[in-house]
Amino acid sequence: MTARTAAPAEPEAPTARTAAPAEPEAPTAPTTAPANPDVPTDPETPAVPETRAEPGAAAESAVPTRARWRRWTRRRQHLAVGGLFLLAALWVTSRIWLDPSGRVASLYTGDPAQVQFFLAHSVRVVLHGEYPFYTEQFNYPDGVNLMANTAVLALGIPMVPVTLLFGPAVSFVVLVTLGLAGTAMAWYLMLSRHLVRTPLAAAVGGWFCGFSPAMLSHASWHPNIISQFLLPFIVWRVLVLTRSGKPVRDGALLALLVTAQAFINEEILLFTALACGVFLLAVLAQEPARWRAAWRPLGAGVVTCALLAGALLAYPLYVQFAGPMAYHGLSDAVKDYGNDIAAFFAPGSPTLGGNQRANINLAPNYSEENAFFGWSLSMLAIGIVVWLRRELIVRALAVTGVFFAVLSLGERVSWWDRELITGPWQWLVHLPLLDAVVPTRFGLITSVVIGLLLALAVERAWALRPADRRTVHVLTAAGLAFALLPIAPMPLRMVSRPPVPDFITADRWRAYVGPDQTLVPIPVPSMGNTHGMRWAAATNLDFKIPGGYFLAPRNGNTGDAGRFGGRPSGVGQMLEEVATTGRTPKLDDRQRRRFADELRHWRAAILVLPVRQQNAEPLRRTVEELVGPGRQELDVWVWDVRTLTDRSV
Repeated sequence: MTARTAAPAEPEAPTARTAAPAEPEAPTAPTTAPANPDVPTDPETPAVPETRAEPGAAAESAVPTRARWRRWTRRRQHLAVGGLFLLAALWVTSRIWLDPSGRVASLYTGDPAQVQFFLAHSVRVVLHGEYPFYTEQFNYPDGVNLMANTAVLALGIPMVPVTLLFGPAVSFVVLVTLGLAGTAMAWYLMLSRHLVRTPLAAAVGGWFCGFSPAMLSHASWHPNIISQFLLPFIVWRVLVLTRSGKPVRDGALLALLVTAQAFINEEILLFTALACGVFLLAVLAQEPARWRAAWRPLGAGVVTCALLAGALLAYPLYVQFAGPMAYHGLSDAVKDYGNDIAAFFAPGSPTLGGNQRANINLAPNYSEENAFFGWSLSMLAIGIVVWLRRELIVRALAVTGVFFAVLSLGERVSWWDRELITGPWQWLVHLPLLDAVVPTRFGLITSVVIGLLLALAVERAWALRPADRRTVHVLTAAGLAFALLPIAPMPLRMVSRPPVPDFITADRWRAYVGPDQTLVPIPVPSMGNTHGMRWAAATNLDFKIPGGYFLAPRNGNTGDAGRFGGRPSGVGQMLEEVATTGRTPKLDDRQRRRFADELRHWRAAILVLPVRQQNAEPLRRTVEELVGPGRQELDVWVWDVRTLTDRSV
C-alpha cells in the first residue's frame, strides 16, 4: 500500500465507501470499501487503493451488466426522491401558486416586491444590455447599488424567459419552489454520493437541510437565502482540496462555484466559508497529524480559488464597496438581530406544531426564525452526538453546530425575552465583512449540521446487526417521526394584495412619462409601501420611480452606514401617515413649496393614486391641496405635474 492508503489523510467525514466511523483506528475503513459495489465511487478520493483486486474472467463479464442495472436503479431512486422533494415544495407554496400576482406573505410585503423588482431588472440586463450592478429605475435620481442589495442576478437571469412570459410574480414563486426542492435534492445527492450508503439516510438529511424551520421561515420572503443548492458542492470541493492530487484544478472548480454563489447571496457564501473553517479546525484539533498530509493541497487549492474568484469578482465587489450608493455596515434595525435561547426548543411558525403568537418574542420577526427545532428534535440531536461521540466527524459537526448556535444569539443573550448576559457576537460585530451579517442567520448553519447528524444516525442505525433488524428499523422510523413531525412543513400563510392598476398594465402611463421622468405612486414607495415597486416590475421597469425598499447609505452619502430607503422625504412620510391613519393634515405654503421641490428633484411627470388604495379619499384630498385637482383615469387618480417640474419652464 502507498503512504496515501496506509495513513489517514482525510480531515473530513468518511466517504460513501465507509460505513464505520471516520477514525484512524477503525480497521474496516480501507478494507470493506470495495466490497459493496452498490456504493458510488469518487475518482478524486485517494484513500482507496488505485489497484483493485482482479476478479475472475467470468465475474468480469458480468460486472458491466450488473453495474448498468445498479446505476439505473440509483437513478430511479434519485428521481423518486427528487419528485418527493418537489411535491413537498409545491405543498409549502400551494397557497401562493393559486394566485401568484394577488397573494403575498401575510406579514411583510416588502421583500417579495423587492425581489420581483430585481427579477425585472434581470430582464433589462439580458434584453437591453443594461448595467447589471446599479440602477436608477428606483430611488431616482440617486439610484441603488444592486451589488449591495442582493440583486440575485444568478437566479434572475436564468428566469428571464419565465419573467417575460408570466411576469415577475410567477418567477418569484418558481424560485421559492425550486429553492426548497433544489436545496434538499442537492444535499441528498452529496450525502448519498460521499457520506452515507443508505438512501433513507441521505433522504432524511437532504429533507431537513431543504425544509428545516429556518428555510420555511425565509421561503415567504427570501428566495436568495433558501436557494442553497450550490452549498453542498462548495463544501465537498473544499474537503476534496484537503487530499487532492490536482489542487490547482480543484481550486479552479471551487472558484467557479464560489463566483456563482456570490451572485445568489454573499452572506450565505460567507457562512459556508466560516462553517468549513470551523469544521476543519475541529477536525485538526482532534487529530493534528492530518495536517501534514492536508496543508499542501489545501493551501494550493485555496490560493488558486482566491486568485480566480478574486479576478472574476473584483469589479462587482469594487462596485459593491466603493461604487455609487455603497454603504458600510448594516442598518441599526437589523445588525443586532439575535435568536432567543428558547427559540431552539420551540417549533417554527410555518410548521405543523408552530404557533405564531407563541413565537412572537423568540425571533426578531417571522421572516427570521432561524432556529425553532422543537424539543423533540433538539433532544434527538443531543442524543445522536452522545451515541456517536466516538466518531471524529460527529464531534467536529457538534462543535460547528454549537459554535454558530452561540453566535446566532447576537450581542445580548436572552431566555424567553429576558436578557441574561452579553454574547460573544458583541466582540465580532465590528470586524470587516461580519459587520454586514445578520447574526440570527448563523442558525442556518446549525440547521445544516443537524441535517448531517440525522443522516449519520440513520446510516448507523441501519447498519446495526442485532437479532431483530426489523425492530431496529421500526424504532428508527418512529424516532424520526417523533422528532420531525412537530416541525413538518405547512403551506405558507398568504393574504391578498391589491392588483397592479389597469392604468399601469394597459400602458396608459406612457402618454405622460418620458424616459428621464418618473411616475410617483401615492403613497411614495418606501419600506412599508412597496406596491409602486410591483407596478414598475410589471412593466419590466419601463418607468422610473422615486424611493423604494432597499439598502443605501444614510442620506444618500456613499460610504456612510446603511439604512433602509434613500434620502428622507418629508412629504413622503406625511403621505405615508395619511395612508396609515386616514387623517388629513393641515397644510401651509411652506409644505407646498417643499413638495414642489421634491417633485422637481424626482423629475416627476405624474402622481398616481389607485382608487382602491387604503384611505384613498384622504390621500386624494391631501395631494389636491399640494398640487391642485387631479382626474380619474381608469382605476387611478392622476395628477399631471409636468408643468410644475419642467426645469425649462
